[in-house]
Amino acid sequence: MARYTGPSCRQCRREGAKLFLKGTKCFTEKCPVERRPYAPGQHGQATARRKKASEFSKQLREKQKIKRIYGISEKQFRNTFDRVASAPGIAGHNLLAALETRLDNVVYRMGFAPSRKAARQLIRHRHIEVKGRLLDIPSYQVRPGEEVRVKQSSRELVLVMSAMEQAARGASLSWIAVDKESFSGRVLEKPQRSSIPLAAQEQLVVELYSK
Repeated sequence: MARYTGPSCRQCRREGAKLFLKGTKCFTEKCPVERRPYAPGQHGQATARRKKASEFSKQLREKQKIKRIYGISEKQFRNTFDRVASAPGIAGHNLLAALETRLDNVVYRMGFAPSRKAARQLIRHRHIEVKGRLLDIPSYQVRPGEEVRVKQSSRELVLVMSAMEQAARGASLSWIAVDKESFSGRVLEKPQRSSIPLAAQEQLVVELYSK
């Protein structure tokens, strides 16, 4: 599957906001978004001077921003939306809840990895267990009550240890419970919009895909 492998900060500059794609590094490094607050490329400064963006442009940019934050492809994003669009509740909230309960994001939220990209690497390299079984599928949907655990032999990895040290300083989320002593965590419930720390207008994505 094709995946973006270029500089993370280039994506942030394109969206005009810090997407925290590097995880904890984004808090310690001087972000290019602050130094060059315009889109990358030779026409970046020219686009910053253009007229007010159209409604379609706003919807597209919001979709691209959310997709890039979670690090998934266009096909994965669209398939996720189609799967939750007909579910009870608000479509935008259902979309974010489905993205939040992806295994790679859950590992990141629990503090076992410094970023979603690093979480995917841990999962692909079979360092993560779900319900006591090794699982190497980053897109797996973690259900309420399921336990996610770092494999016994992988708990002293530098990446895991440094991530947990940084996570200890951050705020916890109401829909997950983490036991740092056993390197494990559990999804307690489907995340509500108020408990998802994401600055996004998901309704614009619903409007874009509803056309």
